[in-house]
Amino acid sequence: MYAIANISGKQYKVQVNDTVLVDRLSAEVGEELTFPVLMIVDGEKVKTGSPVVKDCVVKAKVLAHVQDKKITVFKYKAKKNERKKQGHRQPYTKIAIVSIG
Repeated sequence: MYAIANISGKQYKVQVNDTVLVDRLSAEVGEELTFPVLMIVDGEKVKTGSPVVKDCVVKAKVLAHVQDKKITVFKYKAKKNERKKQGHRQPYTKIAIVSIG
């Protein structure tokens, strides 16, 4: 059994006991959150919503706030002596899916 959940404007395929990295959420570590379900699949049965499935939510628990590996952004213009070097680390929230339904 799995579900397609709408988490902060993006769609994620989730199952019970999965850990998922999503964009940074404004929630404390240990807090339990609920997200709307767009589609739920249980074996051969498929239930879709328009836009969400009524009376069905994904419950998740916040495990940690983490950052991705650092990437280097380097921009330059040839023959103009223009160079710009930046670094970026994308913030994520690690959540564990507790239940679907």
